[in-house]
Amino acid sequence: TDKTGTLTWNRMAVTDLAVAKPAVGAGPALQVWTAGDTALEAALPVAFHALLEAAVLASQPEPFDPMERAFHALGQEHLGPAHGHDGWELVHAWGLTPELLAMSHVWQAPGQDRPIISAKGAPEAIALLCRLSEEQAAVWRQAAQAFTSRGKRVLAVAQAVATAQTTEPGAPWPATPHGFEFQPLGLVALADPLRPEVPAAVAECRRAGVRVAMVTGDHPGTALAIAAQAGIDTAGGVLTGADIEAMDEATLREQALRTSVFARVMPQQKLKLVQALRAGGEVVAMTGDGVNDAPALKAAHIGIAMGRRGTDVAREAASLVLMEDDFGAIVKGLRLGRRILDNVRKGMVFVLAVHVPIAGLALLPLLLGWPPLLTPVHIAFLELVIDPVCAIVFEAEGDEDDLMARPPRDPAAPIISSELVRLGLWQGAATLAAVGALYVGLWQAGGGGAQVRAAVFTALVTAVGALVLANRSFSAGLWAHLKRPNRALWAVLGGTSLLLLCALGVPALQAVFSFAAPAPLHTLLAVGVGLALLPLMPLMGLLARRPPRRRA
Repeated sequence: TDKTGTLTWNRMAVTDLAVAKPAVGAGPALQVWTAGDTALEAALPVAFHALLEAAVLASQPEPFDPMERAFHALGQEHLGPAHGHDGWELVHAWGLTPELLAMSHVWQAPGQDRPIISAKGAPEAIALLCRLSEEQAAVWRQAAQAFTSRGKRVLAVAQAVATAQTTEPGAPWPATPHGFEFQPLGLVALADPLRPEVPAAVAECRRAGVRVAMVTGDHPGTALAIAAQAGIDTAGGVLTGADIEAMDEATLREQALRTSVFARVMPQQKLKLVQALRAGGEVVAMTGDGVNDAPALKAAHIGIAMGRRGTDVAREAASLVLMEDDFGAIVKGLRLGRRILDNVRKGMVFVLAVHVPIAGLALLPLLLGWPPLLTPVHIAFLELVIDPVCAIVFEAEGDEDDLMARPPRDPAAPIISSELVRLGLWQGAATLAAVGALYVGLWQAGGGGAQVRAAVFTALVTAVGALVLANRSFSAGLWAHLKRPNRALWAVLGGTSLLLLCALGVPALQAVFSFAAPAPLHTLLAVGVGLALLPLMPLMGLLARRPPRRRA
């Protein structure tokens, strides 16, 4: 998963500014201004104006990026609405590249001979532009680490004046800004708070056997701090994009399987990570929003694009598009997928189980030489029960209590396992045995054919209801899942009971179903046989879990 906008809000606010000040004590030190610190004056001290001004100049004039919008907002608050740059013209720009994680803007001020070049970017990139000494670089590095350890995003800012040769008419700008004499102005720390639901969602993934890895372009320290806040495993340390580039395939595959935090990563390195994880046997879901993320989204088993800020290219390459760009939505999707699979399995076991007694009771009279028990109208009645149960009742079942505590399913495994097939067959066989025994007993007791048919059909419909209740859960006990709400279930069972009462008691329907009102004792016996199957169903589960013996 990406960090910014997925684990965090992507709502940037400048929290700290740091500039160099004269040597204090044994060595150089930094002066830090913290937003909202009542110990400091309300207005931004003059010492920080140049840093903030350069940060604004290194941003787009009409910013879209939340970080640049944060610079402009602070500039408007402390430097004035126009920042003192009326009439300045942006004449050239160097964008962010994998080789230099910084962007530079060239501004021509009215009445000035040489343009001003403002640059902002990763502290290590700005240190390279400024050609800092090891002592100077150590000061900035230490300050950056202090900010990143608190989960802040840190940028360094520098400024240079264009050379006379560059400003000659018609002279081309160099390919990179490395040739200019940049002077470091300071560091800017920004906060992008973690979404409050993320730690619980990450913990839920862990219980479900899903490992969460964070990929970001931020500083390694920031990445580790945010990962720790989110509950992502940081024991494996952090891998940077440079580390990924330097590794061979085997080493990267090994490291990717035990590292969950990746920093300073470019889009092409996300693709390498996906390929390494897939090569290690993992099932990979990858989030992305940019055009350059499309290869990684396509290479993942499940590409997840951001619906709000994602590009059209990313959405086309992805398998899923989030309506809300937050990590919690992914976990909700995972839970929903598990629930759907659960309910499909329940429906399939029920369908298998319910057709065993129907087929058996249709054949049993023929084998015994007795009149047929079930006619097409009886089968139609049963299908009027079975179809809504499969299409509505099981679909409406909620999450099992242990749904997100199970290990991931093997993608190669069938939807319905041999154990579930055995469960359906055992349930069907038990139902057939119970209702069939009632049928044989009533027939041999000398009951009339229409009365026997009505009693046996009542037992069969009651048994169908028992099969529905038994298959609502494969893990919870009967009483536990009877208490779980499911309006569709009770509506279907209630409607079925009403139709059955009409078929048994309305003369016109009795003629259609070839029924005669059964004796009250037979009716109670029929209902009792159907309901008696409920406490027997756990035994069917035990029989199904016992693998069949193989002959030597």
